Amino acid sequence: MKVNIALLTVTDTRTFDNDKSGAILVEKIKLANHNLLDRKICKDNKDDIVLILKEWIKKDNIDVIITTGGTGLTGRDITPEAIDQIADKQIPGFGEIFRNISLKTVGTSAIQSRASAVLANGKYVFALPGSSGGVTDAWDGILKYQLDINHKPCNFVELFPRLKEK
Repeated sequence: MKVNIALLTVTDTRTFDNDKSGAILVEKIKLANHNLLDRKICKDNKDDIVLILKEWIKKDNIDVIITTGGTGLTGRDITPEAIDQIADKQIPGFGEIFRNISLKTVGTSAIQSRASAVLANGKYVFALPGSSGGVTDAWDGILKYQLDINHKPCNFVELFPRLKEK
């Protein structure tokens, strides 16, 4: 099953020409045979991030939103706070598993990541680090499997029809 994905890079410095993490995700989405429906870059501004996310969660054809950047500890890192403003439910296990995977690649520096995930209007929203290693760890260690309908014992895709249940 193809998953429809929107990708947002949050950065004060990158453009489409030098957005390495975004480019890695574009390639991984393509290799997994999913559809990249939209891709944007915006500054580290909470209101701008929330505006884009609200626009995307209203679109019926988008299943998953991935953000990259803004998940660190500095003053400008506000992506998790922006995502919290649109969240219906937190998915705490995502950040926990991500940091566990990152521990193997960056050691205790993994503790500095605030990678997270939420459900918003029946869509998965993942906040990944802006580093190429971080997006690779997140995709190769988690998303590649959870966005694959064939992954067992269970996966995010099989839950799509039930995410808006009341």
